[in-house]
Parts: sequence; structure tokens; C-alpha cells
Amino acid sequence: MDWDRLRIFHAVADAGSLTHAGDVLHLSQSAVSRQIRSLEEELNTILFHRHARGLILTEQGELLFDATKHMSKRLDAAAARIRDSEEEVFGELRVTTTIGFGSLWLAPRLPALYEKYPNLKIDLMLEERVLDLPMREADVAIRMKEPSQADLIRKRLMNIRMRLYASPQYLEQQGVPQSLSDLRHHRLISQNATAAQVSSGALLVRELMSYEIGSFLTVNNYFGVLQGVIHHLGIGVLPDYLTQDFPNLVRVLDDVESNDVPVFLAYPEELRQSKRIEAFREFVTEEIIAHRRRERDTAG
Repeated sequence: MDWDRLRIFHAVADAGSLTHAGDVLHLSQSAVSRQIRSLEEELNTILFHRHARGLILTEQGELLFDATKHMSKRLDAAAARIRDSEEEVFGELRVTTTIGFGSLWLAPRLPALYEKYPNLKIDLMLEERVLDLPMREADVAIRMKEPSQADLIRKRLMNIRMRLYASPQYLEQQGVPQSLSDLRHHRLISQNATAAQVSSGALLVRELMSYEIGSFLTVNNYFGVLQGVIHHLGIGVLPDYLTQDFPNLVRVLDDVESNDVPVFLAYPEELRQSKRIEAFREFVTEEIIAHRRRERDTAG
């Protein structure tokens, strides 16, 4: 059904008069009458009883008026929220990132975002598959490599490196390796080199596996690797951003690490003006700055 006809019908039903509806809509009475007749012909029904004192809705007209009232209320509410959105941040934001980064770095920091924007709803989609942002499978992504898709705005957030970590209890029991050849006395916990992960991490795992390793535990994401490490199962290949939130991790073999892994935030060009995107981008940027500041303080 044509929305203009429904809008005119709603005004007529609300006013009970073609003349009064025309005044509200700035249309002539004849133009309003023609639109009502066209709508009745389209629906093959009579919407109004014509009386000398005005128009009265038929049963079918009542049904349609009830529908247009709901539509009008929802449109008014949407218009109000659009106006409010110039100052407020609310609604759903679909964020995609990897299982490891999402569960170990991003999710623990979300309380600060919700505290600032309590009406924001985050749909956090954690998976290694790269979702298609231009096709709106997600609104914003944090990825461990520069996005290759066109029509994306991208911002480099930081670099991370994959390193070797263990728990103090494990090292106390099994000893601290002094060289890669000492790994023959230890259990290595990592993602499988063929699993979906950052390429630099996979290269490091392949290099480590070229040495004689005492035992292996492979997990398909870094969250699982971390669980193995903090439960004293072995030496894990983990991203360096974990050390602030898990200060008990002990780095081993300090000269062993991956190349830099760039972390990018990306979103579609069409969402450039989105208040939700802006709020999330600023939140992540502030958290990265705080992360770097704590790293400098710890190093100093």
C-alpha cells in the first residue's frame, strides 16, 4: 500500500472530516477525497460511512486506523530518537573480533563502556572468520591484520607480539628453560599451526615445532591456551597484551617472539556519522592509550 494514501487516510480518520484533514495536510478537499477513493479501490472495501455530520469509520476502516495509529506512533518515536541521537548513544552495535582478543582483552573492558553509555547494546560476535562489513554482517570489527575490503574506514590501534609464558608454579615444578632445545623437557601449549590464527603466531608455532618438544597441547583459540597455562599445564604461546590483566604470567625465553601483529579497527564508510561507532571507537582508543601507558610505567 502507498504510504501517502495511508498517511492521508490516517489524517481523515483522526479528523473525521475531509476538509479538516485537508487543512492539516495542506491539500484540497478534492485531492484528499481522490486519495481515499483510490485506497478503498485498492483494498476493495469501504473505509468510511458518509454522514452529513462527517465521516465514520467502517469496521474495516477501524482495523486500518488501528494499524496506522501504531505506525504513526512508531514513526514519531523513531523521529524523536533520531533527533536525540545527535546527543545520545543508544541502540545495538554489532562488534566482531577474534575469540582470543574478544574474550581476553575486549570483554573485560566493556563495563567502562556500559557505564558511560547504559543504553548501548553490544552484540559481541567472536569468531576467527572475517565477517563482511560492507554487507553489514557486523557494524565494526577489530582485526589482527589490515582489512582488505573496499569502502572501509580503518584505524591502526596497536601492535602485539606472540611470546612464551608459563605460570610460576609450573616453572617451579619443571624448571625454567634456558634455550629452545630445553623444550624437550616441557609441554608446549599453542594453537595448531594449521588453525585459523594470526599468520605471525602460526609461523612462531611452526618454528617451535621444528625443535624436539616433550609434550603438546593444542587448542583452537588463545582463551583455551591461557587456561592451560594458568592451570600449570605447560608453556603457552600467547599474545603479549595479556600480561597486564594476568600479571602472574612469567615470560620464558625472552628472545623468542613473533613479528609484529597489527591490530586494526574498521567499519563501513556509510557508518562514518554513526554515534554508536564514534562512541565505540573512542572507547577502544582510550583503552589502548591506557594500556600503552601502563606498559611504559611497568617498563620504567
